[in-house]
Formats: sequence, structure tokens, C-alpha cells
Amino acid sequence: MSLLIVLAALAFLMFVAYRGYSVILFAPIAALGAVLLTDPGLVAPMFTGLFMEKMVGFLKLYFPVFLLGAVFGKLIEISGFSKSIVAATIRVVGAQRAILSIVLVCAVLTYGGVSLFVVVFAVYPFAAELFRQSDIPKRLIPGTIALGAFTFTMDALPGTPQIQNIIPSSFFGTTGWAAPLLGTAGGVFILIVGMTYLESRRRKAARAGEGYGDNLLNEPAPFAGERLAHPLLAILPLVLVGVANFAFTRWIPELYGETQSFVPSVIGTAAPVVQDVSRLAAIWAVLGALLVGILSVIAFAWRPVVASFAEGTKNAIGGALLASMNTASEYGFGAVIAALPGFLAVATALQAIP
Repeated sequence: MSLLIVLAALAFLMFVAYRGYSVILFAPIAALGAVLLTDPGLVAPMFTGLFMEKMVGFLKLYFPVFLLGAVFGKLIEISGFSKSIVAATIRVVGAQRAILSIVLVCAVLTYGGVSLFVVVFAVYPFAAELFRQSDIPKRLIPGTIALGAFTFTMDALPGTPQIQNIIPSSFFGTTGWAAPLLGTAGGVFILIVGMTYLESRRRKAARAGEGYGDNLLNEPAPFAGERLAHPLLAILPLVLVGVANFAFTRWIPELYGETQSFVPSVIGTAAPVVQDVSRLAAIWAVLGALLVGILSVIAFAWRPVVASFAEGTKNAIGGALLASMNTASEYGFGAVIAALPGFLAVATALQAIP
């Protein structure tokens, strides 16, 4: 029965999420519903002592990464650098290889530190125009963007500054560059398999006579031949993020050691605040790298960035808040479920596998 309760809570949360309901609201409902069916007397203690504690702990560690990643991505967008990178990639790879071009554009942006949530909206207009010119079904755009932004550059390639690669570092005490050979091999495997699948779907659609499509929704306006920044200048902030991330990953442990403590200058507070640097180094390195990237974009594209900075960063901060709260709420849900007897039964069974 306890196992069924855990599975039911998970199925309920998945259902409401795919139906478009807010996970921020329904994650605690699903978690506490499972607690209610297991032990009604623990609903309130589990909510304040476990769900909220884990949720706030997640935000304390990772919200700055969400925030700076979203701001950096928005600045890359409003500076026009993302358009320049897209145009340059298409020129190099060729418009006839539309799927590969969009995959590589997404990979460059996400591996360079642009938030994957930003990449979707920044790349979509170019993907739609390129697929229309190549007469490739528009329905393949989501999979193409997902392969470039949500797979091998998100958490496989070593050193990627995406939040999905940084979260495990604080638990395992590693850096974002851990397991470079395994990560690179996994990234190449994902890219090859993904491209093989997408190209097979494109060829099948071509044989069936299916083109881009007519009377489609959310069609972007064709982009005009506006003046773009030089691609080397446009990609420089992304390169700086990668270099700074690597450098900070090396320097931070040498500068601070294993732990760092300080005494707050507050009357009546004598206990020092101790920080486990070995578990925070990867987070600090990414934050420093993203700051370098943000400052470089502002320096290289001062006029367009300043003109749209207020409105652009407002939207970026709103997106970062929503993304981090969604993830934190799911993290709290997982903590509650992991404390139930049903999850313990599953964990014990998995550990028994030879």
C-alpha cells in the first residue's frame, strides 16, 4: 500500500504538470496528500520541517545561478549577438543542413552559458524561417531545439554552466568539469543518435510529400537583413564564460581551502558561519563566470543593451523566479516522498540489484 501511495503521488504530479497547472501549487499538494494517506499526524510537521526546508535550501544554493543565467541570456538576445551567432552558423554549416544548423546554434548558446529557457525563444524564429526555406515540417522544430539545448550541452559535456550540471556538484563534492572523458563520450553519443533520428524523420516526411505546412500558428515575422555584430565578437562572451568557469574552478579551492568561516558583525552573534568550499566551488565558479559574461556583453554592446536593459532584465528575472520556484517545489516534493515508507521499499529493492 505504501508503494502505491508514492506512485500515485508521482503520477498525480506528472498529470497536473502536463495539463498545464502550476507545479509550485500542486507539488506540495501531491506530497502532503501522500503523507496524509500514510500518517495524517505528520502532515504539518512534514510541510514545515521537510518540504519548506528543502525548498528554501534549494533556492539558497541555486537561485543565483538561475538568475544570472537568465540575465546573461537576455543580454545576449537584446545585444543582437544571438542573431549574429545563428547567422554565422547557418553560413558555415549551410542552409541545406537546417536541422544540424539549429542543433549547433542551440549547443553553442547553451554551452556558452545562455539559459536553455532563453535559447528556446531566441532560436525559434530562425529555426522557423530556416525550416520554411528548406521545406522541412515545422513539427520537427521542437525536437531539433531540444536536442541542441536540452541534452548533451545541458548535462553531458564537461564544464557546461547549465544548472542541471551544477546541482550534483554540491552533493558529490565535484566540479562542473568532473568525468571529462565519460561526459564527452556521452555527449557525442547523444548528438549522433539524436541527429540520426531527426534526419530519419525528415527523410520520411520528404518521401511522404510533407513540407513545412500551411496556416500554422505562432509564425514569426521574417527577419530582415539588419546589420549584425561580427560573429567573433558575438561569440566572445560565451568563450569568456567557459574560460572563466574553468579558471575559477581551479582558483577558488586554492584561494579558500576546504572550508571558509567568518563571524557576522551583529551584536550578540558569536558563532562563526562556516562554508564548505569543496561543495560550493562549482556554484561559485559558475556565478563568477556568468558575471564575467554579463559584463563583457554590456561592454561590447553598450548602446543596444542599455536601451532595453530595464525591460529585458525584468523579463529575465521573472523567468528565473518561475523556473527556480518550479524546480525548488519539485525538490521539496522529492524530499517528502523520499521520507515515506514506500520510497524506502523501492530504494531497498534497487540496492539489492547485483
